[in-house]
Amino acid sequence: MNDHEERESVRRPPSKRIADELRQAIESGELTPGAKLPSERDLAAHYGTARNTAREAVRILTDAGLVIAEHGRGAYVRKPQALIRLGNDRYSPKYRDAGLSPFLLECAKQGKTGRFEVLSIERATPPTEVAGRLDVSEKTKSVLRRENVFWADDDPVQRVTTYIPWAIATGTGLLQEEVPHQYGIHGVLEDRGHVMARIREEINARMPRADEARHLRLPPGVPVIDVLHTSVDQKGKAYEVTRFVMRADMSGLLYDVPVE
Repeated sequence: MNDHEERESVRRPPSKRIADELRQAIESGELTPGAKLPSERDLAAHYGTARNTAREAVRILTDAGLVIAEHGRGAYVRKPQALIRLGNDRYSPKYRDAGLSPFLLECAKQGKTGRFEVLSIERATPPTEVAGRLDVSEKTKSVLRRENVFWADDDPVQRVTTYIPWAIATGTGLLQEEVPHQYGIHGVLEDRGHVMARIREEINARMPRADEARHLRLPPGVPVIDVLHTSVDQKGKAYEVTRFVMRADMSGLLYDVPVE
């Protein structure tokens, strides 16, 4: 460390200096995944600070997603999670014989039990970005909106909101919690004349909104992967838009496509 770095280090609040040293120990592997951090009392004694300062240092690491603080037990280095990884081929007909949706199929590959919880099914006015993609009105209840939370074992992994033009959805099993078709939602849409020929996915990473953090039970410091998916049929018509909000610590995406 040069003189400038030393001066900058001294000027940093004690809590951030403690957090920096613990972060370095985690990143170097000195503190391994699952390892328990020293107690607030021990950190305060080691660095000659108040316990509140040590507590703030642990909070900084918790907000950064590096540690998990468990009430009454202490703080632990976060363990990496097995990812529910969805690929660009997840809608391929080759998987239909499994009788599982893409999410449930990926859960099964990971040895997990997948399920979904229906939050709402209703006729709704779409957001502007959805209305534009589906070429429907953003001023009237022009879509069916289905909101679900998908779980892997005891962990909520994705919040999924699907929009389908009301003209397509009305009078179909899409209005039921359990879609009565062996191929699920996309089976119903195919019966309505919309066979998936292409998908478009716009992907961003961001911090969660309060309702997303609540539904996904997100620990502090964990961002989400935001995927806006559009299904396009054999005639080049967009007929379904779905927003996937995924826990970034438990989700992954895999794209293996030709370069055109």
